[in-house]
Amino acid sequence: MSKTLVIGAAGLLGSHVVKTLGAENCIRASRSSPEKVDISDPASLKALFDRIGIVDGIVCAGGAARFKPYDQQTDEDWAFSLANKLMGQINVVRFGAKAVKPGGAITLTSGVLAQHPMPGGTIVTPVNAAVEAFVRAVSVEPALAQVRVNCVSPGWVAETLKAMGRDPSAGIPAAEVAQAFLRQQREGAAGSVALAAKG
Repeated sequence: MSKTLVIGAAGLLGSHVVKTLGAENCIRASRSSPEKVDISDPASLKALFDRIGIVDGIVCAGGAARFKPYDQQTDEDWAFSLANKLMGQINVVRFGAKAVKPGGAITLTSGVLAQHPMPGGTIVTPVNAAVEAFVRAVSVEPALAQVRVNCVSPGWVAETLKAMGRDPSAGIPAAEVAQAFLRQQREGAAGSVALAAKG
């Protein structure tokens, strides 16, 4: 039976990825899942990969970056975002590639603000863009030739918009974003970024 490690499995996107892949096919990891992990902590990630053994693939739907008005951003906001969504995901690849069977994939998460900046996204935009740049760069590294590293870039998610009190019809349902992760795991090319946004 194939097994995919889903990091961020307790979150909105991660929980839908688990449903899409089938819970019996997933190892769920997050701060509150059966496998505990904090992706901002390299030691926590290393311990996770030491515990889980070999998997068919990894989906990382974890990692946060702060969305705040430019004039309210602090050094801590930047440090938090870089440690979580950027370095956390980079370290998923650095420490996790050895746990993935040859031909398997590690799929990271960026976001639509990488391509479409907006007010309040001054931290999120460069972090998402850097995740995508890392995916493209690492895909040409000979040391990772047997593992496909790719990415999904979700647009606004309908459930998130609803939680914010905004019109959810402007977003894409989390279940549809999860399908993009499934496709990237199964057939997404190394270095590719799959857009999952409302057209």
